[in-house]
Amino acid sequence: MKNALIATTLVLTSGFATANTLPTTGGFNGPTAGAPVTVAQVLEAKDDTQVQMTGNIVHSLGDDEYEFTDGKNTIVIDVEDEAWAGLTISPNDKITIMGSVDKDSWEKATVDVDKITIAG
Repeated sequence: MKNALIATTLVLTSGFATANTLPTTGGFNGPTAGAPVTVAQVLEAKDDTQVQMTGNIVHSLGDDEYEFTDGKNTIVIDVEDEAWAGLTISPNDKITIMGSVDKDSWEKATVDVDKITIAG
C-alpha cells in the first residue's frame, strides 16, 4: 500500500512538472489593423511603428541584415534567428514580415523583424 501511494504521488508530481514545460506556441496569424504595408509607407512611418509587408528578400547584406522588396521599393530588414521560425527562404519565395520600424534621425528606416511567414 505504501509503495502504491508513493508511485501515485510520483506520477502526479511528474505530470504537473511536464505540464509546466510544454512549449507555449500559437497566437493570432493575420493582419495588423492600420499597419503600413508597403515599403514606401514604412520609410515614412515613425520609429517603433508596427508594420506588416509582403514581398521578397532580395539578398543578404551580412550579419542579420537583408534587403527586402515589395516589388516597387526596397528596405533593409534585421532578422534575428527566432523570427525565421525554422523557415528556409529564397529570393523567389513571397513572404510576409511583421515587425517594427527602427528609425534613427541620421539614417534611413529599417525594420526589426519579429516574424516571417510564407505569403499564401
